[in-house]
Amino acid sequence: MGRRTLILVSAAALVVVLSVVGILVALRLPGTGVAGLRFDLPVACPADAGCIVRNFVDEDPGPGAADWHCGRLTYDGHKGTDIRVPDGAAMARGVQVLAAASGTVLRLRDGMDDVSIRVTGVDAVKDREAGNSVIIDHGDGWETQYAHLRKGSIIVKPGQTVTAGQPIALMGLSGRTEFTHTHFEVRHNGKPVDPYTGMEMGAGCGAAGTSLWTPRALAALAYREDALFDAGFADEQPEGPTLHAGGYAEFALTMDSPALVFWIDVLGHRVGDRQTIRLVGPDEAVLAESADTVSEPHIQWVQFVGKKRPPDGWPPGRYRGEYSLTRDVNGQPQTIIDIKREIESR
Repeated sequence: MGRRTLILVSAAALVVVLSVVGILVALRLPGTGVAGLRFDLPVACPADAGCIVRNFVDEDPGPGAADWHCGRLTYDGHKGTDIRVPDGAAMARGVQVLAAASGTVLRLRDGMDDVSIRVTGVDAVKDREAGNSVIIDHGDGWETQYAHLRKGSIIVKPGQTVTAGQPIALMGLSGRTEFTHTHFEVRHNGKPVDPYTGMEMGAGCGAAGTSLWTPRALAALAYREDALFDAGFADEQPEGPTLHAGGYAEFALTMDSPALVFWIDVLGHRVGDRQTIRLVGPDEAVLAESADTVSEPHIQWVQFVGKKRPPDGWPPGRYRGEYSLTRDVNGQPQTIIDIKREIESR
């Protein structure tokens, strides 16, 4: 054993030392961030739909995956926060991506198409997995990255100073992704940091920490394991890439539409959940219906029911899609999701 030295200090001196150390930690270590640095919303969440976080930072230091809440809303090695908007029409129009804090644009990439890797394959985006993206330097080793931006939508340039809340681009589908969203990543001295805990990635789920979000951002991007992501109508069996890009948002039912399909995109199924989805006509007749008990968990699941066009076409009036998900909570059935959508035949 090596030599040890015992140092005695007075109580007053110890308080001073601890105070100085506390100040240095607050200024330099992930956990509290740079003094005064907090991240506001990186996305202009629509007032009527809000935002949903689909994937959080992976806090499992091993080969597994766990989010900061010790849930399964992440995957192995995920370094950022994937923010989505549960509104296909809004995504089709364009959702603004915002600077989460003031800083200087460090670098960017643009020109990549908005196409799901289910269509192109992962090799098509090799070494460009982030797609079109912007990186902002916030000083003292802190930076943020905004990835998967819409092609041609970036409106800032390297070296440009930006302020918190300033639009920088639109949410997109570029790079290695299967759905329209913004991947928001915080780094300190090159290492990913979870904005929900202020700690470096892999610190372990449930670890104590201090959020780097502003109160407004934290409320808007709260942890939601069970939620309806989107719902709507189409005239065909919905395809995932088209649906997740808002491709059915403008569907209009006419007398000659070949079919009417009601679809839902749901987050957070658990084994034992009971669900019902149905399509109802203008005369309240049930045109199509499906009911079952969930046999395996799903982080996200698209389901649909539909009916082909009647021989004389679709009668005029309002058609309704309904979906409900119930779960036993403490021995009592509880409605987790209950949604209705309507469309009119003209």
